[in-house]
Amino acid sequence: MCHATSSSKVSTAIMVVALSLSLGGASLAQSRPDTENGRYALSTTADGVLRLDTRTGAVSTCNNNSGAGWACYAIPDERAAMDAEIGRLQAENEKLRAELAQRDPATTGKTDEALPKSDSLKQPDPKAAEGGRRIEIPLPSDQDMDRVMSFLERAWRRLIEMANRVQRDMSGKI
Repeated sequence: MCHATSSSKVSTAIMVVALSLSLGGASLAQSRPDTENGRYALSTTADGVLRLDTRTGAVSTCNNNSGAGWACYAIPDERAAMDAEIGRLQAENEKLRAELAQRDPATTGKTDEALPKSDSLKQPDPKAAEGGRRIEIPLPSDQDMDRVMSFLERAWRRLIEMANRVQRDMSGKI
């Protein structure tokens, strides 16, 4: 009777091993998406797989996060979006050209009135030289240069002090 019990334990153990191997094989079969006879080129990424459809050129990201199997999501194609926008703009351009051609040819964008010789609202340029059309730009004085240099030196010191504080804080945490 002891012999029958041990053989049933062995057969149960064999069934458990066979079952775990078959389930393990199923999980290995779903470890990556199917390449469907070379149609897809797969590249491993940090969070899944990048799939290139070699027939259409579409790119998708695939991952197994849901637990129910692999799911692939198409990556938007910028080239297709640009081609669609170019097509839309070309159609709009043609429509506007047709509307422009239908307008009365006697009406033009120009007026028959003469333009004023000078703009009364325009202020004269105070820095323009009287004799020519040159603009004179004054150079900064030594005092202005000293102020700029003083500002840059203070800013540089503060930057170095900040870097030293960060370095001390980081070395204390390591």
